[in-house]
Amino acid sequence: MKQTRRQFITITGAASAGLLLTSMDVPLKVVAPKKGFALKIYATRWGFKGSMDAFCKEVKKEGYDGIEDWFPNNVADEEALYEALDKYNLRFGALTGSGGNGFEEHQKSYTKNLLKVISKKPDFINCHAGKDFFSFKENKQLIDFAIQQSKSSGVPIYQETHRGRILFAPHVCSRFLDAFSELKLTLDISHWCAVAESLLGDQKETVAKALKRTSHIHSRIGHEESAQVSEPRAPEWKNAVNAHYAWWDVVVNQKKEAGEVLTMTTEFGPANYMWTMPYTRQPLADQWAINVHMMHEWRKRYL
Repeated sequence: MKQTRRQFITITGAASAGLLLTSMDVPLKVVAPKKGFALKIYATRWGFKGSMDAFCKEVKKEGYDGIEDWFPNNVADEEALYEALDKYNLRFGALTGSGGNGFEEHQKSYTKNLLKVISKKPDFINCHAGKDFFSFKENKQLIDFAIQQSKSSGVPIYQETHRGRILFAPHVCSRFLDAFSELKLTLDISHWCAVAESLLGDQKETVAKALKRTSHIHSRIGHEESAQVSEPRAPEWKNAVNAHYAWWDVVVNQKKEAGEVLTMTTEFGPANYMWTMPYTRQPLADQWAINVHMMHEWRKRYL
């Protein structure tokens, strides 16, 4: 059926207002948190149009604990970052990674980037390191370097389960978890759903191993064909929403039982992650509103 512009505006407006609500069928096992447990929620700057000050002002207004962003590559942006963090009393989790045309370039850039960010002592460092086509031996060097630097500096360093990077698929991640007992993950399991073209029902043991090593979460919801559903409150995504919350429940309860801090970043992204109308590239949902929704859902469910 052809969708008129008025129908499109009505539907997207309802979604932004939270009128299309996905009912969650996942029962939550209630765990009494031990002393030391805390849930800290960070906002992604990805997709925000505006200055660092404007971003942090909105983040603070919504009630986030902090922000997660790529560490600045120049002095002016670094000064703007810390001025805004201080002004709005926000925490900071840093993104860093590696780039280049081959392993040697990746190793060089990763060493430089990671050491620089470590010196700034963020709450944690989330790494986009290596490539999916590098050898196990090559990628192993990058992970080993990060673990050693985390131990010597005291700064938590996590490797993200991200497409195109070292831990792009469950079976690959499992091999690195076996090789490194101290490897800690940023779980963005939406990527694995897309890579495996499934909600991972046939890889439960491998996923369970990854959940045990998770210290930080990106709470984007993916599905069998993409790392981001169009709008998590829409009923057609009920199965994907339930699957992700079932995974997140495990991690949260582990942290409660251990009395440890869990950090989470609401990381629904803009186009091309966000679905858009052909030709106009008009977004089909409100990225900012979805991320704020995820923050509130996490607080209601886990706190």
